[in-house]
Amino acid sequence: MIQEPGPRPTEIALERGLAERLELRVGDTVRLGAAPDSMTRLAVVAAIYEPRPDPAELSRQGKRVRMHLPDLAALLDAPDRVDRFGIGLAPGVTAESAAAALNRYAFGFRAHPSAAIASESSQTFKVVSRFHRAIGFITIVASAVFLLCIMLLKVEERRMDAAVMRFVGVRRRTIFGALVLEAALVSVLGSILGAGLAWLAGAATNSYYRRYFDTELIFSLITPRIVLFSVCLSLLLGLAAGALAAWRLVRTPPMVLWGRA
Repeated sequence: MIQEPGPRPTEIALERGLAERLELRVGDTVRLGAAPDSMTRLAVVAAIYEPRPDPAELSRQGKRVRMHLPDLAALLDAPDRVDRFGIGLAPGVTAESAAAALNRYAFGFRAHPSAAIASESSQTFKVVSRFHRAIGFITIVASAVFLLCIMLLKVEERRMDAAVMRFVGVRRRTIFGALVLEAALVSVLGSILGAGLAWLAGAATNSYYRRYFDTELIFSLITPRIVLFSVCLSLLLGLAAGALAAWRLVRTPPMVLWGRA
């Protein structure tokens, strides 16, 4: 008597966080069902995968199980029904033209380019990005004012030195250049120190939130472009503040700087 083979076992892939929470490994057998009281279908864990880091998924509380579409349809008792699926395009075919062609004959569905869906789902992050830009602009303005005040105070401390140099014949151009050079050095050193502090703060932020959300997503990123931009911006602001403070100093008569007038 020949025994016919039984039905093909359902194979599933578990998200790593779910597998760790349930203490499951590849090859384990679990029960599946559309409701807690209907866990009758057996399934074998065929794979454990790490989901792609996605900011839109951070607030998602549940974990995902992947399975073949026929098995999912049989489990939900909903054959020939899907919520969303993707279509691969041949080389040279644009997503916009393919979506337009499909929508001309659409019946019960609507085609959208993946870029449009991604843009729609990332509106919240665009708002957050604009908010961060506004904070950055306010911070730059405040730091420029603070840097100008620091340079004015520092130059005021050099009043006696500038007066002596003027008395011994040092030209105002030389004094002006020395003060501007000093301001540039202070600005560059300050920007390098600030970049180091930002890198440490970013590393601490990534370490905490990666552990908190159990993800490989990068929350704080310090790139060479950002460092270069910060150094150049700091240098420009330092030169402007130093030049303004030095111009104010060299235009003051030596006797006034000495405190005799």
